[in-house]
Amino acid sequence: MSKKLFKSGMIVSSMTLISRVLGLIRDVVIANLMGAGSQADVFIFANKIPNFLRRLFAEGAFAQAFVPVLTEYQEKHTAEETRELLSKVAGTLGLLVSIVTLFGVIGSPILAALFGGGWFMEWLNDGPEADKYLQAQLMLKITFPYLWFITFTALAGSILNTRGRFAVSAFTPVFLNISIIAFAISYAPTLQSPEIGLAWGVFVGGLVQFLFQIPFLAREKALVKPSWGWNHPGVVKIKTLMIPALFGVSVSQINLLLDTFIASFLMSSSISWLYYSDRLLEFPLGLFGIAIATVILPALSKKHVNAEGEAFKQTMDWGIKAILLLGAPAMMGLIVLAQPMLMVLFMRGAFTVEDTQMASYSLMAYGTGLLSFMMIKVLAPGYYSRQDTKTPVRYGIIAMISNMGFNLIFAIPFGYVGLAIATSLSALLNAAMLYRGLHKLGVYQINASTLKFALQVMSATAVMVAVIVYYLPSELQWLDWAFSQRALTLGALIIGGATVYLLSLVAFGVRIRHLKQAV
Repeated sequence: MSKKLFKSGMIVSSMTLISRVLGLIRDVVIANLMGAGSQADVFIFANKIPNFLRRLFAEGAFAQAFVPVLTEYQEKHTAEETRELLSKVAGTLGLLVSIVTLFGVIGSPILAALFGGGWFMEWLNDGPEADKYLQAQLMLKITFPYLWFITFTALAGSILNTRGRFAVSAFTPVFLNISIIAFAISYAPTLQSPEIGLAWGVFVGGLVQFLFQIPFLAREKALVKPSWGWNHPGVVKIKTLMIPALFGVSVSQINLLLDTFIASFLMSSSISWLYYSDRLLEFPLGLFGIAIATVILPALSKKHVNAEGEAFKQTMDWGIKAILLLGAPAMMGLIVLAQPMLMVLFMRGAFTVEDTQMASYSLMAYGTGLLSFMMIKVLAPGYYSRQDTKTPVRYGIIAMISNMGFNLIFAIPFGYVGLAIATSLSALLNAAMLYRGLHKLGVYQINASTLKFALQVMSATAVMVAVIVYYLPSELQWLDWAFSQRALTLGALIIGGATVYLLSLVAFGVRIRHLKQAV
């Protein structure tokens, strides 16, 4: 859209790239330490539940509800009224999350039974995997306080984002990855149950992220004393927007939790295979999809508040084009290079060749939905910036129910891979409904220029895939090579594919400057 949006998007993407690279290093260290066995299953399970709630209370529904209201206060209210809003939000949200966190720590046996039903049944029947349930409830007591830390971290990040300070919040997750890596290398190997050491890494990482934000808030004069404000007008508006958004914006996370629940009944390591494939999916999703959504939400909110309808549409169009440009090649790259990437990143230590094969199947299934996941990140702010959370929640509920049906259809014949297929299909359905709703409201319609751009991108992506497939070594060659040769070959394929893609874009008439043009 504008040069400012482009610059902001590049800043967030750059900071996110650092975080995602460290995230991959973290997963490599974990895979080397525990592979994809029972210990890894339990750690991933215990880490996923507070992370799911983080998406609801912090980065997901809360941010989508809070940013438009805060933008409105900054545009139309005094500085003192804005500070009062921040105080009331911090105090109200803080107390609620404290209660939830306390419940999570005390009620960890209930949560472990609820989300790990298969392990709970094993425990009830003295089955061979009964220890998974006992270990999961213990680890939840350690990882659950992460929710408290990250909620305030997300609150601080939302404040900084509305003031154009995108780099700080985008860089903050780096500290979580550094903490887990440090504990995985120095502390976890000394324990009989190394997953406990990783859980403490999550706890410390959350604390450091929280502390890191405080000086930047102080510099923005946004560091306030929390106070209870359940009936404050701004808090009431945020509550009104947030409650339905808990479903609407977090559908994909709810679907992933459903996958975890069903996977606890499937063969051992299913949760780990889904996790490692999902981690690779999250790399481009966070680098491009979430980064673009982060910068357009404040921009869309400001344009809605100031009744700039045409500029609102142009900002939406910029987001769609950016997602197409970056998401299409990323999606096809993940699918075509699924097993080679898993081999290079994770195949060492306790992570076996079989694990790379099994995880590659779910990665390819997840990969088919990458573009849909990204589109949701851009289309949903089209509603939330207009303070409309009721419309997307209907679509979210439909998508979630559909995912359950898809799980039943595909999990029986395809096992854990069927769960990934179901998640991708429900994401496609959700994105389609979000767009259709915006179209019917007259808020945004894809125009001829965007359709032409999409065709150019898809054509360039097809050329890229053809070149990669032509030069792609066989599976036996990948297995015969040493790590260094695998890494160099994978790097050459990725760089070569990206080069072919960019050259093909130019040949088909696309110019990057089109995304930087001011309106």
